[in-house]
Amino acid sequence: MELLSQLLPFIFLIAIMYFVIIRPQQKEAKARKEMIDSLAKGDKIVTAGGLIVEIKKVEEKFLTVAIDKENTAKLVKDSVARKFEDEI
Repeated sequence: MELLSQLLPFIFLIAIMYFVIIRPQQKEAKARKEMIDSLAKGDKIVTAGGLIVEIKKVEEKFLTVAIDKENTAKLVKDSVARKFEDEI
């Protein structure tokens, strides 16, 4: 009984840490992975460097993107910050 009463606060703290820190991070990572997996040709994205580019080709680990009409570049999928939504 004494052991249980001593361990109960630690178990409670671990449960709080799970619901406050670990679980939201897992949800965010899952949503990011789904967003990156759903990218397709023609989508506009914002890179980690802040460039707004259009996807021209989707590969397994890379994206070929058009910076402008003449220049293309190859990006690692991890460098995608978010999808770019045109604001009206």
